[in-house]
Amino acid sequence: MNDRWGILYCPRKGIKSKRKRWERLQRELDERGVHYDMVQSENTDSVERLVTMLIRNGYKSIIIVGGDSALNDAVNCLMREEQQVREQVALGVVPNGALNDFARFWGFNVGDDAQTVQWLTSQRTRKVDLGCIRFTDKQGCQQQRYFLNCVNIGTTADIMNLRQQTRRLLWSRTLSFFASIVLTIFHRKDYKMRLNVNNETIERRIMTVCVGNAHGYGQTPSAVPYNGMLDVTVVYDPQLMQLFSGLWLLISGRFLNHRSVHPYRTCHLRVDEARKALVGIDGRLMAQPVGPYTITVEQEVINFLIPE
Repeated sequence: MNDRWGILYCPRKGIKSKRKRWERLQRELDERGVHYDMVQSENTDSVERLVTMLIRNGYKSIIIVGGDSALNDAVNCLMREEQQVREQVALGVVPNGALNDFARFWGFNVGDDAQTVQWLTSQRTRKVDLGCIRFTDKQGCQQQRYFLNCVNIGTTADIMNLRQQTRRLLWSRTLSFFASIVLTIFHRKDYKMRLNVNNETIERRIMTVCVGNAHGYGQTPSAVPYNGMLDVTVVYDPQLMQLFSGLWLLISGRFLNHRSVHPYRTCHLRVDEARKALVGIDGRLMAQPVGPYTITVEQEVINFLIPE
C-alpha cells in the first residue's frame, strides 16, 4: 500500500453531475499513472468511518476530495490514532466542497485538477499545526475536536446555521450564502462574552470571535498553520454602516483594518462565558458547549501534502 493512494470522494450536496466531477479527476490521475483506490462517502456521517478504514488498511497517502468539513473529519480520525501511525500517513486535498479555505491557503484551486494532481504526485509534505477545542457537552462529558482552519463563535456561526436553513429553501449554495448574510445584517446579534487571552480578560458584548489556525475565511488573514500560534479576531458590535464597510474589508482582505476588529496572537484562549453564542468549526456547526471551554494549538502533528 506504500505507493497506492487511498482517495475519499465527497460529492457536493445538490450537484447533479457528481459522476462527471469524479471522471474529470480520474482522467488526470490515470494520465499521471497514479495508483489509487477510491471510496465515496454517502453523507457527512460516513466520512470518519471511511477515513478510519483507509488508515487501518495501511494507505500512506490519503487524499480527501472535498472541503473544509471533510478535512476536519479526516484530521480528527488521524488524531485518534497512535502517533507512530499518524507519522506514516500524509493527508492531501483536492478542493471540492462548499468551503475550501484551507486548500486555498496553500494555493490549491477548485477545478484546476491538473495542477492539483501534479502537486500531490510530488509528495512534498509539511507538518502542520492543529487547533483543538476542549469543552463539556450537554451530557456532561468532556469532549475535544481538532481543526485545521478556524473556530467561530457568535455571528459567523449564526451565518453557517442560517446558510444551512436557507439552502433547504433556495437549493443554491451561492444564493443561500448571500441570503444568510443579509438576514444576519438586519437581525444581527451581540453576545455577552468573557474571554481570557494572553492574561487579558475581555468582558463585554461581542459580535463574533474567530480563532484561526489558518486564514479563517478572511477573518484571521495573518494566521499560518506552522508557527505554533493561533490568531484570534474579536469583533465588537459595529454600527450598521460600519458593518457594511467591514464586509467590504473582509472581501478585500483588509479585515484587520476595521475599527471594531481587535486581533490577538496566542497559543491558549479560554472562553469563560459566551451566552447563547453558536460555535462553528471548519465551516460546520458543532455541539453547543456547556460552561467554559478552551482553545489551544498542537504544533506539527499532521503530515500534509503541499504544492511544490
